[in-house]
Amino acid sequence: MSNVANVLGKFDVSIAELVKKYQAEGKKMIGVSPIHMPVEMVYASGMIPMGLWGGSGEVSAAKEYFPAFYCSIVQRVMEMSLTGQLDCLSGIMVSIQCDSLKALGQNIRRAVGDKIPYIHVAMAQNRKLECGVDFNETQYRKVKNQLEEIKGDFFSDEDIEKAIKLYNKSKKLMQEFVAVAADYPQIITPSKRSQVLTIANYMDRAEYVELLEELIAELKKEEVKPWDGKKIVTTGIMTSLPSLNEILEENKLAIVEDEVAEESRQFRTLVDEDTDNPIRALAKYLGDIEGCSVMYDADKLRSDMIIEKVKKSGADGVLYVQTKFCDPEEFDYPIFKKALENAGIKMVMIEVDQQMTNFEQARTSLQTFAEML
Repeated sequence: MSNVANVLGKFDVSIAELVKKYQAEGKKMIGVSPIHMPVEMVYASGMIPMGLWGGSGEVSAAKEYFPAFYCSIVQRVMEMSLTGQLDCLSGIMVSIQCDSLKALGQNIRRAVGDKIPYIHVAMAQNRKLECGVDFNETQYRKVKNQLEEIKGDFFSDEDIEKAIKLYNKSKKLMQEFVAVAADYPQIITPSKRSQVLTIANYMDRAEYVELLEELIAELKKEEVKPWDGKKIVTTGIMTSLPSLNEILEENKLAIVEDEVAEESRQFRTLVDEDTDNPIRALAKYLGDIEGCSVMYDADKLRSDMIIEKVKKSGADGVLYVQTKFCDPEEFDYPIFKKALENAGIKMVMIEVDQQMTNFEQARTSLQTFAEML
């Protein structure tokens, strides 16, 4: 087994294993909903931010709170909270970046609020205006107070500054990994790529940085070989479903870039380190993010960003992964499709959710797309 394979194996760890590890180390964990949340503040408090991105499985108890035609990520998070799977958490932090998340926060607060402390994260839609930054800073200071109550200890601006620097370092490394991995599609398959990028939402960030530095160093030692398949750019909320990535691998579709909420959207924008007010820097970060479907984006820059990524990476086409019943993504799609057609870029859209067990329709679409490319 090569050194790259050995290092990749270290990323192949389950969330349950990480939870067990942190419990053994006496660390508290805070569940953090998608997306663009102040995870640096959680880390600065000495607690571990754990992503709440749902998970595969059926929904039963959550049907009492949500209709069937609802975001599967939100439904699965609610299901996990109702069935005790989130009892390991010392708090649950939910934002209001879309209507589904607003309802999730309200329902979790009502259903399990007495058992697990709930942290509400309000965010200004007009996030680029000075008043929007002011509002977000005020909200984040409330979040800090709640985190201190849960931890039972104070944490300082210096602690937040250190966390911001650590997370910025990890973001730069993740950007580098994406660029390097594009040269090694035989090694960094869609499944491996997804595992490396998404486990960051659950792993202690300092540990993650060490592993990623090691992986990049080992990967650069490998010989770059010609790729006899096609290269694509992915976009959507999440693409980490194992069955989906297996289909991509079957059809020799290598992911060389992405604009996915669970992946690159979380690490392509850095937080300002040159400041004496780190909480305001985190608030300003929300205004620096571009092209995200769940953030107010009057200029709709996402299409231009994807087109640029296709040109820069030499990709053959784009895969739009539509999470079922995700309104922000559905609103973006017509604009996105038209822009790519005008740019002469081939694309395909498939629908997925975390309750899917049959991927035959997606398989047919992707087989056809691969042949077309």
